[in-house]
Amino acid sequence: MIIGAILKGKGTEVVSVGPADTVLSVARVLSERRIGAALVRDAGGALLGIVSERDIVRGMAAHGPGTTGLAVEEFMTRELVTVAPQTLVTHALALITRRRIRHLPVLEGEKLVGLVSIGDLVKARIDEAEQEAEELKAYVAAAG
Repeated sequence: MIIGAILKGKGTEVVSVGPADTVLSVARVLSERRIGAALVRDAGGALLGIVSERDIVRGMAAHGPGTTGLAVEEFMTRELVTVAPQTLVTHALALITRRRIRHLPVLEGEKLVGLVSIGDLVKARIDEAEQEAEELKAYVAAAG
């Protein structure tokens, strides 16, 4: 299975915030949308980074209670790890594991086409394994 197949199922909507948005406002967006990260984009839509729950926690640990009023650009991850729609799910899972991250922006060339999470990838792998098991059962039953 490839990343593009996941995006077909879940959609391509990506939640974005601005670099000057406060940590508190971003935390509220994450909570309301029940997501773990948002992409950070400038006014022209250029991708600047990603801010995750982990980034917010690290920022709070380093800067204390005043963190909530600071801009997310101070805490976001600037070095994005991305995948293409043609990337295999197994490759994306290995990348997430190796880099110890939970979200991968999906780029087609320079264009953002989606975002997948570790949960999306694990669900896809489980679905694929269940389908393979059903196919094997059907094969054994037919051959039996």
